[in-house]
Amino acid sequence: MQTHNVAVVVLAAGLGTRMKSGKAKVLHEILDQPMVAYVAETAWRVAGDNIIFIIGNQAEKVRQVVSDSCMQGFGFLPRFALQEEQLGTGHAVLCALPEIPACAEDVVILCGDVPLLTAATLSQFLTDHTKTGRDISLLAVQLDKPKGYGRVLMDENENVLGIVEEADATDEQRKIKTINTGVYCVKKQFLTEAVGKIRADNAQREFYLTDIIEIGYKEGKRIGSLIGNDPDEVLGINTPQDLALVENIMRHRLSKIS
Repeated sequence: MQTHNVAVVVLAAGLGTRMKSGKAKVLHEILDQPMVAYVAETAWRVAGDNIIFIIGNQAEKVRQVVSDSCMQGFGFLPRFALQEEQLGTGHAVLCALPEIPACAEDVVILCGDVPLLTAATLSQFLTDHTKTGRDISLLAVQLDKPKGYGRVLMDENENVLGIVEEADATDEQRKIKTINTGVYCVKKQFLTEAVGKIRADNAQREFYLTDIIEIGYKEGKRIGSLIGNDPDEVLGINTPQDLALVENIMRHRLSKIS
């Protein structure tokens, strides 16, 4: 069900060097469709045409492919924000802020390389965020082998207090099995204030969007998470092997529908 006081921001600026291809990552195809087209459909089913794609590497090519997919599939032209330098996810969202429509009260943030996320899960996530009156919600999943993912940090009352990327995590933090999927829902007013407070004081020297969790916690904001039921839905694509795995899952999913 579409909700018109929600905007969706899609992170689609990366090149994806581990794909070992000259093509921008989100343009790699799954069953003859660019992976970003699946993300666009999920976003459209939740937010209608209130969608902003953040583009950077091969910006004009990505803009054209996304525009064609949205026009042919859903009859609208999405908005775009240009991230001229890839300085991290926090910087990317900062670039998108001017394009977020005034009607939006909440902003959902998705990754353009996570094409298996369903509209049903996203709608459930948005409903949970709204009913609980949170300022920030994050979608999390439990993994037995969480290597490579950011870990969700919680206090003794299970309030989310931050996310630590694996490169910055302690040995104890790396044992945490609740991982961040990169999917957020944030009150627009708080998001606008918080992204300007992010600092690049981490191992990668990037502006991490995840830092808004710690910023919000320190400011007494309501922060929580929804644990997704299916870890496959939030598989990110970083390598050709990831692409093949996700394509097999998508093929199996579509075969059950037809």
